[in-house]
Amino acid sequence: MSGVAAAAAPVLAAAHTGPGFPLLTTLVLIPAGGAVVVALLPRARQRLIEVVGVAFSVAVLGLAVFIAVRFRVGDGGFQMVSQHSWITVFGISWKLGIDGISLFLVLMCGVLFPVALVGGRVRRNPKGFVAWMLLLECACLGSFLALDLFLFFLFFELTLVPAYFIIGGWGYEGRGNAALKFFLYTFLGSAVMLVGLLTVVYLHQRSTGHLTFDLVTLSATQPFSSTVGIVLFLAFMAAFAVKAPIFPFHTWSPPAYTEAPAAGSVILAAVMAKIGSYGIVRFDFELFPKAAAQLAPTLLTLAAIGILYGAVVAAAQRDLKRMVAYSSLTNLGFIVLGTFAITTQGVSGGVLQMLNHGLFTAALFLLIGFIYERRRSWQTTDLGGLQRVAPIMAGVFTVAMMASIGLPGLNGFVGEFLILIGTFLSHRWWAVAATIGVIFAAIYLLWAFQRVFHGRTTGPNLHVPDLSWRERAVVAPLILAIVFLGVYPRPVLDRITPSVNRLISHVEHGSTYRQPAVANGSSGSSASASASGGR
Repeated sequence: MSGVAAAAAPVLAAAHTGPGFPLLTTLVLIPAGGAVVVALLPRARQRLIEVVGVAFSVAVLGLAVFIAVRFRVGDGGFQMVSQHSWITVFGISWKLGIDGISLFLVLMCGVLFPVALVGGRVRRNPKGFVAWMLLLECACLGSFLALDLFLFFLFFELTLVPAYFIIGGWGYEGRGNAALKFFLYTFLGSAVMLVGLLTVVYLHQRSTGHLTFDLVTLSATQPFSSTVGIVLFLAFMAAFAVKAPIFPFHTWSPPAYTEAPAAGSVILAAVMAKIGSYGIVRFDFELFPKAAAQLAPTLLTLAAIGILYGAVVAAAQRDLKRMVAYSSLTNLGFIVLGTFAITTQGVSGGVLQMLNHGLFTAALFLLIGFIYERRRSWQTTDLGGLQRVAPIMAGVFTVAMMASIGLPGLNGFVGEFLILIGTFLSHRWWAVAATIGVIFAAIYLLWAFQRVFHGRTTGPNLHVPDLSWRERAVVAPLILAIVFLGVYPRPVLDRITPSVNRLISHVEHGSTYRQPAVANGSSGSSASASASGGR
């Protein structure tokens, strides 16, 4: 074994010393098992199918909460690692781990899937819909937890299949073209990433004599030149930029978000998009730290353009779902901006904004779905004066909208503020350009709110009922989380920042950095001290 591989060996051995019960493996397999159970139920038992689907998704949420409670604050490494040999001849293993960067994305996934299943119920063939949703939850959780490149690629690709059928099977009029465009764009990006992934493994084997797909081992060394590193970085980025989506690879997202059913829109924008932004942080930064630093100005420029472009196009929309879709492009631009600022504040803000965006975007898409159920339209020209007949709906929409704008006291403000501060410290002119996008966001969101909820109430709008108790129960957890994170984000940042500090240290030190904290019992005191200084 070469020197690098030998150095990585203690880390790999330590990964086996996690808790006796495989919490993360169980977390991933619960929704997969739920999908199988639902598939075996008779189609005529629609109510039972819905109850079973929600029960499995709530079980995932319960286990995710338990994992969050057990998560050790101040430890910047991977915890609760579950590793088992799989395809030994190729160095492929079933390896899952969680750190501060992935913890709240997993928790968000656990919250949003039962919310989407209850709030976005379908009347036609609920059996197929619930089964695909549970399989999609399994794939999303696996993508956030996988520490083996091959395993991550399998989960990353698996998300395409249920998402395609959810859009194409239960979407609206243009669902066929939207589903096909979504699949082709994301599949092409994934194909490019696969080539890059295999190249990384091959170059590592040629350099060390050790064949492995393990992320921790591969990130301990980058056995390629600066040019090769940039090319491989871009190969991974091709998949993540499409998945996120990031300007200019976003063109599939407005039709997909618009034509998907309400639950599909929630998961596509709030959860699946984060797999792309998370992949940049987890894989591009870990495997190609030098390339990430070298290409940061280019990615910052694309992020700033995406922020401004998304805001301008959103302002021109009369379709509420397309407006929120372009608004998501702006928010993803902020996430990328903070990530490539490569500062503690910027990256921490970017990770926090992944969570924040998921919460308020999910609330907006659910509310738009509720409006469609009542009026069979989400065109602002068909709506108006809804606040008079549905004041609770208007109030909830206001909170979610203000969070998207970044109003102080709501969760969107905290993430955007950290991103802008972190970017200003290292790339101030990009921060200035992004600030203009904040102003545009206030314009198009307030304008849309006025057209939908203010003005005279006429025609069918006079008979629009307010939110039912079920609908209120669905959106209540999202609104509570939006307010809580806006007022008191410290518990989240205390867990995110140590992992961010470890990541930034890895980028700064390039290929010489080796992750010190993989085992469940490792100490994170130094990361904790660094985090307390960075806040």
